[in-house]
Amino acid sequence: MIDTRKAGRIAGRPAGRSRRAFLVSAGAHALMAGTMLSTARATPAFAAGGTAAIPAARLRAFDLADVTLSDSPFLHAQHKTEAYLLALHPDRLLHNFRVNAGLTPKAPVYGGWESDPLWADINCHGHTLGHYLSGCALAYRSTGKREYKRRIDHIARELAECQQAAGSGLVCAFPDGAALLATHLRGDPITGVPWYTLHKVFAGLRDGALLADSAPSRAVLLRFADWAVVATRSLDDAQFETMLETEHGGMSEIFADLYVMTGNADYRRTAERFAQKAVLAPLAKGRDTLDGLHANTQLPKIIGYQRLWEVTGKSDYHDASRFFWRTVALTRSFATGGHGDNEHFFPVADFASHVFSAKGSETCCQHNMLKLTRALFLHDPQVAYADYYERTLYNGILASQDPDSGMTTYFQGARPGYMKLYHSPEDSFWCCTGTGMENHVKYRDSIYFHDDDALYVNLFIPSAVTWKDKAARVTQTTLFPDVPTTSLRWTSARPTVATIKLRHPQWSRTAIVLVNGTEAARSTRPGSYVDVARTWRSGDTVELRMAMDVAVQRNPVAPDIVAFTYGPLVLAGALGREGLAPGADIIVNERKYGAYNDTPFTAPTLPAMPNDTPGTLTPGRRPLEFTTRSSDNQPVRLIPYHRIAHERYATYWQLTPPV
Repeated sequence: MIDTRKAGRIAGRPAGRSRRAFLVSAGAHALMAGTMLSTARATPAFAAGGTAAIPAARLRAFDLADVTLSDSPFLHAQHKTEAYLLALHPDRLLHNFRVNAGLTPKAPVYGGWESDPLWADINCHGHTLGHYLSGCALAYRSTGKREYKRRIDHIARELAECQQAAGSGLVCAFPDGAALLATHLRGDPITGVPWYTLHKVFAGLRDGALLADSAPSRAVLLRFADWAVVATRSLDDAQFETMLETEHGGMSEIFADLYVMTGNADYRRTAERFAQKAVLAPLAKGRDTLDGLHANTQLPKIIGYQRLWEVTGKSDYHDASRFFWRTVALTRSFATGGHGDNEHFFPVADFASHVFSAKGSETCCQHNMLKLTRALFLHDPQVAYADYYERTLYNGILASQDPDSGMTTYFQGARPGYMKLYHSPEDSFWCCTGTGMENHVKYRDSIYFHDDDALYVNLFIPSAVTWKDKAARVTQTTLFPDVPTTSLRWTSARPTVATIKLRHPQWSRTAIVLVNGTEAARSTRPGSYVDVARTWRSGDTVELRMAMDVAVQRNPVAPDIVAFTYGPLVLAGALGREGLAPGADIIVNERKYGAYNDTPFTAPTLPAMPNDTPGTLTPGRRPLEFTTRSSDNQPVRLIPYHRIAHERYATYWQLTPPV
């Protein structure tokens, strides 16, 4: 997330519901289920030159509490993150907040970005607390376990004590306390990214208030927000825009959410001031100016633009967010759904020079691309959005977690023969450690969506959803992706008229739907929904049968570099542990990606193959496993990338020309 090549880097320039009316914003975490946060006190939003129509989302999400996961790798990943959240000590995360307020800390501070002088240049002390609040809020909403809410309330009360002691709404953990913000607001040069870090705390408090109904979180959040409004009020537009050249996270999204929560027009105005015009303007006009920009600096801005469109109706915001998504998802992404090299966008024409970097596909970027994708889908339910979401969920998010320790990755690069590196539990609190606390406790947020009459089934994950409006429960049973089928069972007290819309993904040639064992629909249009409309009775079943094939993914500018996919899954070469010591993939310093475990290793290459045929790939003995032959005729085992852990791998292959 943080560009460590340039301390205090210029971000945006080239490298170098009552309270239970929960928010279901596209940009916020799936939060509550389909019910827009009450806007009874909200004032009308106006666009320049007249009233802008406020867009209504076509679909609604389900409350996380209304979806349950059954046994699967996703539930396993959730349990690993739950355990990690409960293993961390809130008072250690609060240490520097209390110090800055003149209070005695209650526990020693954690290491890494939270305290180690090695990371002092980025001033991210305290960012983990925000992610931790969000992770606990999501875990509470998903599981109902009271311990998460207890921790949220404890943290919020501690922050309230900090506010009281300091006589300020600001809560921060920066080494120099409030001085860093004061310097930044004056327009003087700084080292660090204060608004980026504060955004995480804002977001955590928002999630605590909305997902865990935490009154202490709401109180601290509103006082914190009022501080920010007053602190930035004196800046004219030019000064504000200059301040936004430094990374500022999703501040516009937070203040748009606060406006919806409260109806306070000051929050709406502040949200729009935090919407950086230098990035907004070209994107709204359909111009791709992303080359060289720090990728995850831009993504929270774009999520904010989409959220601002939802609360103001101003078309430029939506135009920009849609264009950005198309540009990144369709032209700048790797087969896994990730993008970038060393945290930055690179020219599309330079793909061959960047694809084999160890520092590709920052996990935070995948986290934020899924937030943006979900936001856009709620207003425009196209299968293309759902397909990208699925691809990145498997090959980016699920793939980012060590299934043994529960720790997560920073980069997931494609250097042949490199390996996934995971953070340590207490000394490497990277940005991706933080988003990792959130990713694996919100899997249930995008499996199902609904409107008044239809249930959209987007992901094939063992789960069940309670559709309260229809007094029904739908249970999904599947072995996907091992088997390309899924089954749904309808349960309700009375017959109910409804439509079930089943995603026919682009990767499947056909989709066959059986109702109660009899074929009811057949689709030969990949990238569409198959509608099954009927009067449903308890015990009715629906089966969706799809077809998965091996495919070759080529980039137009480098056709001799390929990746293999099977349905939505990237197949990776499982290359073993040669030269790797046990535990060597748990690391502290993410700046040394590419240097850890960098013993000499020659990864296999593959012989050239005609067009897009998958060469010599043959099915293995287990589901989702394949074998091919290297250029020197040695066997190479291929398995789903998300199942790779603790060994060397390759996701992209350099093809060698025929001799």
